[in-house]
Amino acid sequence: MLVRDAMSTVILTIGPTHTLRQAARLMSARRVGSAVVLDPDTCGLGILTERDILNALGAGLSPDEEAAHEHTTTDVVFAAPDWTLDEAANAMVRGGFRHLIVLDGQDPVGVVSVRDIIGCWTRGRIHVPAEQAAIV
Repeated sequence: MLVRDAMSTVILTIGPTHTLRQAARLMSARRVGSAVVLDPDTCGLGILTERDILNALGAGLSPDEEAAHEHTTTDVVFAAPDWTLDEAANAMVRGGFRHLIVLDGQDPVGVVSVRDIIGCWTRGRIHVPAEQAAIV
């Protein structure tokens, strides 16, 4: 099975000056665990995850004052749609992260998470009713 089969095509893109609260609200509304941070000044892509927000709050930082770019991972490992799920999982384990931005050429086309990969592997091994599979 390939990354394209598991990835979410719902990509939340935010700017570097969004506050952590704004990012959290958007992530919650879209039901995603990460946001792609597009910085037009550096022409770079980064990723802000729910864990990044949690770490900032746990450190006592204000979600209304902290900007996304201050907590964005910019040394991102990108996946390709034609990677196997094993390749994506190995990249996540090596890097110690739970989300990969999926690029087709230079364009982000999705995000694949550990949950997405496990969901595919699980559906491939046991019978999961269709209504429950949509929740995974």
